Amino acid sequence: MTRPSASDRTAVVWEVLRGALDQRARHTDRVGLEVLDAGGGTGTLAVPVARLGHRVTVVDPSPNALFALERRAAEAGVADRVRGVQGDARGLFDVAERGAYDAVLCHGVLEYVDDPAETVRNAVAALRPAGGTLSVLAAGLGGAVLGRALAGHFTEARQALTSPGGRWGGSDPMPRRFTPEQLSDLVGATGADVVSVHGVRIFSDLVPGALVDTEPDAREALARLEATAAELPAFRSVAGRLHVLAEIPARPASPAPPGETDGAGTGGGPREA
Repeated sequence: MTRPSASDRTAVVWEVLRGALDQRARHTDRVGLEVLDAGGGTGTLAVPVARLGHRVTVVDPSPNALFALERRAAEAGVADRVRGVQGDARGLFDVAERGAYDAVLCHGVLEYVDDPAETVRNAVAALRPAGGTLSVLAAGLGGAVLGRALAGHFTEARQALTSPGGRWGGSDPMPRRFTPEQLSDLVGATGADVVSVHGVRIFSDLVPGALVDTEPDAREALARLEATAAELPAFRSVAGRLHVLAEIPARPASPAPPGETDGAGTGGGPREA
């Protein structure tokens, strides 16, 4: 069974992020922002951000993903605004500058790192001391539980609901999932001001692609439904993905601890925009 395309399923994230970047640009009185995309992979998010006029540094451990990023940026005509560097969870600040970015994107990363709290703290540390924008996207627990139950795997659904990491079994490819409260608390614990929490892929993962492709205006109607439900607590609690947008207030600059090597966990698994 096919599903709606990835861009359809994550349209809510893009609209929220684009608005936040526009607001940050107005706040800083700069047309082009410095954006760090941690775990940015092949540039599914970085390239559209660069097309808005921003400069994007993508950190990812995969050479193949970075090669695809370079090609995608060139095809989009933004090669001069996209830079890919190879890095992993052990040293974000070996390849990215601390306190140098207006916005940090951390999408599809927290599910895979050993210490999500440290990852978020380092993402915040990468932002300018004058403040910045943090965008976090991670797997949602409720969507996995609902999906397993609707597929008839009731024992797995219950295991995901009751296990500490939200996994439904040993063959579950996702190492960790979050509830909306867990993810927003993780971000808020850094001192960031959580602006919004959205549910993503609330319905899209469950709707057969054939329905979207054959019914007139179904794709647009589904997108409107997703956008309307995204901020409602009852629906974001069963979303396949959760998006947290936060603003980090101005803070005193602090030097990196001597000998620091641990970074923000730029992700070793699949990621989505």
